This record gives sequence, C-alpha cells and structure tokens, in this order.
Amino acid sequence: MNKPTILTVDDDPQVSAAIARDLVQHYGGDYRVVRATSGPEALDVLAKLALRHAEVALIAADQRMPQMTGIEMLERAKVEVPNAKMVLLTAYADTDVAIKAINDIGLDYYLLKPWDPPAERLYPVVDDLLDDWRRDHPDQSNDIRIVGHRWSDRSHEIKMFLARNHVPYKWYDVERDAEAQRLLELAAATAQAPGSTPGAVAEPESAAGLPLVLIPEREPLRSPSTLDLAGALGLHTSAQQPLYDVCIVGGGPAGLAAAVYAASEGLSTVVVEREAPGGQAGQSAAIENYLGFPKGLSGSDLARRALAQVSRFGAELVLARDVDGFEVREPVRAVLLPGATEIEARSVIIATGVSYRRLVADGLEALTSRGVYYGVNASDASQCEGDVVYIVGAANSAGQAALNLARFAKRVVIVARGQSLEASMSSYLVDRIAATANIEVRARSEVVAAHGEDHLERLTIADQGTGAREDIEASWLFVFIGASPRTDWLGPTVARDEKGFIVTGPDLLAPGREVGWSLDRHPFTLETSVPGVFAAGDVRLDSMKRVASAVGEGAMATYLVHRYLATI
Repeated sequence: MNKPTILTVDDDPQVSAAIARDLVQHYGGDYRVVRATSGPEALDVLAKLALRHAEVALIAADQRMPQMTGIEMLERAKVEVPNAKMVLLTAYADTDVAIKAINDIGLDYYLLKPWDPPAERLYPVVDDLLDDWRRDHPDQSNDIRIVGHRWSDRSHEIKMFLARNHVPYKWYDVERDAEAQRLLELAAATAQAPGSTPGAVAEPESAAGLPLVLIPEREPLRSPSTLDLAGALGLHTSAQQPLYDVCIVGGGPAGLAAAVYAASEGLSTVVVEREAPGGQAGQSAAIENYLGFPKGLSGSDLARRALAQVSRFGAELVLARDVDGFEVREPVRAVLLPGATEIEARSVIIATGVSYRRLVADGLEALTSRGVYYGVNASDASQCEGDVVYIVGAANSAGQAALNLARFAKRVVIVARGQSLEASMSSYLVDRIAATANIEVRARSEVVAAHGEDHLERLTIADQGTGAREDIEASWLFVFIGASPRTDWLGPTVARDEKGFIVTGPDLLAPGREVGWSLDRHPFTLETSVPGVFAAGDVRLDSMKRVASAVGEGAMATYLVHRYLATI
C-alpha cells in the first residue's frame, strides 16, 4: 500500500523546513510528507498526486503567502481532495479569518505559530485529524486507472493486457464518466510536451494522449505500448542470463507445464510470452472438463495457479515480448526478439498455441477491437450489460463465451453455419445453452457484413438455406471460428504443414516429407526437424486442441529435452 501524503505549504523556507521536519519525525513511518512553497505550486502537486492515485490525508498551509493566501489555496484544494483534512497555520492577528474559514470552506483546524513544543501543540491536533481520516479511508486502492474511448482499439488492447496479466484496473470512459474528464484536465495541466517550457499546457485530446494510463506513484502514460506498460508495472521484459538450458516460447498451458517440470528438475528455464500467461485458454470463462476440478475453473484461475508454480520453481518469465526469428548456432539455438535482442538456449520448446482465425466479411476488419472482437475476457462481458451480443462460432470456446456473456447481456445470439451445435460442441455445453433463456441459436446462418462509423453499429446476417439477408442493429460481435498458428518466425528450418502447424516426431519421416533430418537416431516424439527444438500443445500438427493434452505435452517435452541434452 502506498503511503498517504501530508502536504505542507509555506513560502518562508525556514518555517517550511521546520513544519516538514516535525511532521516527518512523528509521522514519516506511515505518511509521506511533501513540501510546497506557494499556493500555485501546492495545487500543481495535488494534481500530480491525483494522477498517481496517491491519497492526500492532510494539508497544512500558511495563511500569509503573497501569490495566494492559505485559505484561498485550501478552498481550491477542496475540489481536488475533498476528503483531506485542512489545517491553517496563522498568526494571532488572523484568528478571526481562520474562524470564518471553518464555516466558509470547512477548515478542520487552525494552529497559531509557533507550534513549539510540537509534542504539546502540534502532534495531538494532527493525531486526531489523521485518526479521523483513517477511519474514513480503511481501504486504499492501488488499482491502475485507464481513461479512454469505449470503442478505442488501443484502449481494448491495454485492458486485455492488464486483465490477462491479473492486474486490477478501473476504466473511465471519456464520453460517459465525469471522473474521466477531471483526470484528463489534470493530465493536461501537468503535461509538458517535448521541447516546451515549464508551465506549458498539453492538449488533452491530442492523438497520442489517449488512452491515458495512470499507475500509482508513477508519471502518467499516454497511449503506451504493451511493452512500455509492462515495464512501468515492473514486469520482466528481458532475459537475465546469457544462456539457458531451455527456452520456452509461449506461456499457455503447454508452455507453463513445460516450465514447471523443467525448472523443478533443475534446468535453467526461461519463458517468452508476447501477451500474457495462460494463452488462449486463459480467456476461457469456464473449463469444466479439466481433471481434478469437478466444478470446473476459469482459464484465468488456471493460468494464475500455473504461474505461481512456475515462479515457485524459479523459471524466468519474459513478458510482453514478441519473437520474430530463430537461428541454429551449434551447439545452441537462438530465439530472436525485436530490437536486436535475443535469447540463447541449449534447447527450445515451441508452445505458441494458436490464434482465433479471422472472419472474412465486408467492413469487419476496420471495426476490429471497436465492437468486433476475437475471444472475450471478463471485462468485455461486464461491459455488455443490458446489450444484445452476437457470437460467431459453434465450438466449445463459443459455447463457453455465450454462457459467460449471458450473465450480463440482455440477449446472446449464436450465429452458426451448421444445422445445430451438437456436431461441433460438447454435449454439456449444448444442454446448458438450451437451458439458458436469453441465448438464441441462429443455425445455417453467417455474418456477411459489418457496418459502422467509429464502432460496430449493424450486422448483415445471411440465411444459408434461402440466401435472404437481414440487417440488424448490433454493437458487439465476438468471433470463435477456429484457429491458426503463428509460426512464420521460425523460417524454413523448422518443418510445418501448409497451414503452419509444426510437424514433429515420426511424422517427420513419413513418406512424401523431405525435411532433411540430420541425425542417425530417429526424432523424439515431439521433436521438430531441428534437433533440440520441440513443439507442444495446439501449435503442433494433429494435437488434440484440449487444455489437458497441452499440459501433458508440455510435461513430455521437458522429458524429451532431458534426453536430448544427454546426447550433446
């Protein structure tokens, strides 16, 4: 928890130093004492503290200051920190003014200068005021705050990144929330554009200004990249060692399982994940057929538990980093990251999983992340409250999403190309969907067009049987239509099929495949065409596409890494 702030305001350097000294001596363990030398400076400090989500417990201001009196400053401060306790430092001649301020601006107390000895004349008063403040503020939130547009793709990307990395945040919509406007104004008042002079004011609606990300005790971030955001949050974004026993690319169930087994068995292990631990499974609202959890568990919970195990055994995680290349440098393998950085390891496990396949329809691409989404997380579901939501897809991921969204949405419509859901979805999900009153299934239908200006406004749905088209109002479309791997970064050395899935083990030696296997021994079960490089989970050709099998393959890959390392 961040320390609440006590702000002192006095233009006399000696008095300012004295009051700060006494307050630090008695309250420094629980509070942060900040000094300002004028009213305008104090208001600027309060604006910066508000952007950092730093609580202000008490303000002690001198009455006689040339630019702005103490009472004037405290009155304006009430707007920014209405719950802070207000103390006026004054001379005997100004007591009438101080008493009037109690009624006019809600002044909590006035102290005559000097306050020596502080143990008798300062601390008892401040103790009472801080005790009152503490009783009214039992819980201090360290949540990140995001200010942006509801239909902004950058805002959606940042919210997804935080949610999937289990970082709590509060969302403020610039078009709906008064607090969003207040935070924007504060950010504009404290911003200084490159090359500007102190005091220059930045435009709050500048192109690079939104979304605004406010992290407690840090400077505001304006439209940050996920890499910059990860760094600001203290997440590890670079490898710490020059060489590892195994580098695992991908932090989904397969990658996390491989990391747990590798690190627990003494291998120096690093996991590189471009988005968040958990992979696509981490977005699932409910995994109900995972062994050992009879009531099921969410993908987020599974990822959180796995991540705790990975950390416990000492595996290193490198987050928010993409991988864009691979090289064989005998006897090691190198995983290349953007920015001329790389990770070298004696072996590699590829567990990058798959991404939702893009739906091809007129106007859809331009509205992606502006009402059209691939996958869904908890924050997306809650924002759909009272709306009608459309889902494209008929597999388990679509069914789980429909049940999750139905908890908030007025109505959920599943658009499926098949005759029914039974052919492609687990029966337990089909039964639950049928029993949910606000879920509708439109079979033999497909979305053929999307319309809208800055966000999705309408969909065109075609009936496959009659060819008839219907335009419907819609603000939300979630797509679950299969998956494709992103393996182009591997280059030509790692064999893949025509869809990009990685060929492994005995399949490498199947008739018709010419992969140029270089060793006398046969490839291990999950080994790729490059010795010492393994694939696990959904990215592998002919994998089961289930969480349990991905976890099993991750564990098996680690066993095979041990066998490979024993041969070199």
